[in-house]
Amino acid sequence: MTLVQSFSQWLSGYLPGWAAYLIAGLVGMLVIILFVLIMVMAFIYIERRGLSRFQIRVGPNRTGPFGLLQPVADALKVMLKEDITPARAAKIVFALAPIINFLPVLLIFAVIPMAGNTAKAVLVNLDIGVLYIFAVSGASILAVFMAGWASNNKYAIIGAMRAVSQMVSYEVPVVLSIVGVVMLTGSLSTVAIVEAQRGVPFILLQPLGFVIFFIAAIAEINRAPFDLLEADSEIVAGYHIEYSGMKFAMFFLAEYGHAVIFSALITTLFLSGWHGPLLPPFLWFLIKLVLVFWVVFWIRATVPRLRVDQLSALSWKALLPLSLINIAITGIQMLIWPTYPAWLIVVNLAIFAVLVVLWSRFFTIEERRPVEA
Repeated sequence: MTLVQSFSQWLSGYLPGWAAYLIAGLVGMLVIILFVLIMVMAFIYIERRGLSRFQIRVGPNRTGPFGLLQPVADALKVMLKEDITPARAAKIVFALAPIINFLPVLLIFAVIPMAGNTAKAVLVNLDIGVLYIFAVSGASILAVFMAGWASNNKYAIIGAMRAVSQMVSYEVPVVLSIVGVVMLTGSLSTVAIVEAQRGVPFILLQPLGFVIFFIAAIAEINRAPFDLLEADSEIVAGYHIEYSGMKFAMFFLAEYGHAVIFSALITTLFLSGWHGPLLPPFLWFLIKLVLVFWVVFWIRATVPRLRVDQLSALSWKALLPLSLINIAITGIQMLIWPTYPAWLIVVNLAIFAVLVVLWSRFFTIEERRPVEA
């Protein structure tokens, strides 16, 4: 029984059943919203302070102790900015796009298990939780295209098409990379996946799937080094060029919200979720969440951006074939060793190393040379 179900059952002793169910659901949604907003502000602060260390500068340190209130100050500033809508824009679609872009962040967290015992999920434990996550996340692709098309701006629509192409390209390896996890668990429930990692986290049993998911998911949420729309060589910042004020803030909030979701999915699918010794389960979940995001912005600070041809080639020529190979290897191992013994960890790590080395030999990117006159 989840926390929301327990709360609803307690309220049903004082209120009608429908009222208890509705109030419990609204409280659960409020908890998710508050958690996401707090984590987004924490991630913004961690990234800005962390990048300043990588770049040998101070970073935000004026607003509040150690600059902790800088995200709050930025939010207040954006709220006071003028909200401008282009005269020839499709106003309804233009206004709905940032909302739809942020909505999947809240919906996905409904099935993310954050603690043990009765608090296995914030809202509901779905038997098809993984399928639900990827179905809901597809709304972000629609929101990006809506923003570009509704702006009635050629730069915005070109940026939207490029972003949609990137998101669709990397959605395929993202989904295929976790098929091995589902095969090992025998369930699509996120709670069952976490419970299956009580002994050994899937990052050890599925190292290739983990790396594929990590790289492809970073590209899908438009984080460096795959954030080509925001590169210094671009004229504009892509599909949201016409947005300002709170509408632009919603896109900014959604970007970091997707980073929170990405970190939560990595923690749930590969890092054994809330499992850990000594500390409370929820604290373990938060520690793993922050550590994953730390690696994400570490990559941003150290790895240069890819070219657009490299971006597409990495997905279709490297990640997609490797994800199919990972499914085949997992299936063969499960047929030969149904109990999946622990010594397969060493075997899978060796296979992962060999495949990465061999594929790096085949997957080479030619340097562009200037055309001679």
